[in-house]
Amino acid sequence: MNTPVFATHGCRLNAYESEAMRELAAAAGLENAVIVNTCAVTAEAVRKARQDIRRLAADNPGVQIIVTGCAAQTEPATFAAMPEVSRVIGNTEKMKPETWAALAVPDLIGPTERVQVDDILSVRETAGHLIDGFGRHRAYVQVQNGCDHRCTFCIIPYGRGNSRSVPAGVVVEQIKRLVDKGFLEVVLTGVDLTSWGADLPGLPRLGDLVMRILRLVPDLARLRISSIDSIEVDEALMTAIATEPRLMPHLHLSLQSGDDLILKRMKRRHLREDAIRFCAEVRRLRPDIVFGADLIAGFPTETEEMFQHSVDLIADCGLTFLHVFPFSPRQGTPAARMPAVPKPQVKDRAARLRAAAQVALQAHLAAQVGHRHRVLTEGTRIGRTEQFTEVSFASDQPEGTILDVRIDGQGSGRLLAGG
Repeated sequence: MNTPVFATHGCRLNAYESEAMRELAAAAGLENAVIVNTCAVTAEAVRKARQDIRRLAADNPGVQIIVTGCAAQTEPATFAAMPEVSRVIGNTEKMKPETWAALAVPDLIGPTERVQVDDILSVRETAGHLIDGFGRHRAYVQVQNGCDHRCTFCIIPYGRGNSRSVPAGVVVEQIKRLVDKGFLEVVLTGVDLTSWGADLPGLPRLGDLVMRILRLVPDLARLRISSIDSIEVDEALMTAIATEPRLMPHLHLSLQSGDDLILKRMKRRHLREDAIRFCAEVRRLRPDIVFGADLIAGFPTETEEMFQHSVDLIADCGLTFLHVFPFSPRQGTPAARMPAVPKPQVKDRAARLRAAAQVALQAHLAAQVGHRHRVLTEGTRIGRTEQFTEVSFASDQPEGTILDVRIDGQGSGRLLAGG
């Protein structure tokens, strides 16, 4: 092995940062290393990271294993105690060129520096790390990091720090470069995307950023935004949704539950009716919109009736793409001290929620048959509609092209087009 191997766990932001680290590692001349970029969102995510580290060490004997990411930030001692691990690097340190320069000459690093994890809550700025996108036709641009909220179940602020925004000018210049390189679609990503701008002069909002991008990068074919908190959506973003066809009609909502008491115990900032009202208003403004959402099954104190409210929310909000998480207690969070739902019930509710989500997805897919969609081809036989629905082609298509196609059928969670 010469070129470093990256193993990425968790969210799109982690995947974005892995690409940024790949470029930093290459610039530093790092060789013969495995970098594991971890996730801390659940205890299961941490367990999988440790399992992956042991497997990678066995497959790459004698190679230094560098562990970073959110789990490394929140539980550095856990990974430092693993004999397979050479270095533990925090989320701030992993984005610094000097960190990678030092890792490229490991013999010069003293044993006391084996763990490099500082207090991320003291970090006040985030850089706009420029990468050329991962994947050849869709690029992800980090515009925000961290979170100022303290939901009772969430460990992520302790892994990512407080909210920090990338200035709009930096974001626009990144997107211009990506468009010049041929990318047709850009996705704005962050930890708490709708908090973008709260730490910048003039207190701009996410909608202001979206409108600025669309105005200043006229050659960008598609702009997409990743997971948002619906209660924080601003008026300019609603205007963009209603009036800008280049802003894609797909929103992924951080909802977490459909029961008001559970939402209060989660310390969320919205209630059930807020979510329903938001989805109805957006659908009025943009009838072709498709919603995804995060939902947690089996949060502490959740009764069967409360759980059913989450199931019902799928229909009440018209949700299509669901990310279902069985509740996983994270040490140090308030929810970990609340009366727990028995694990078998948590598992059962997650399965039932996923089953309901599958029914909703199938209904969406069936409704598209016979209609035409503009599909961005990501490979010769695969692409996505403007609503982010996956499409399979029966014959080879040119990659990196937006095609107007007729949907002939559906199967295996995808739409089918003849080509």
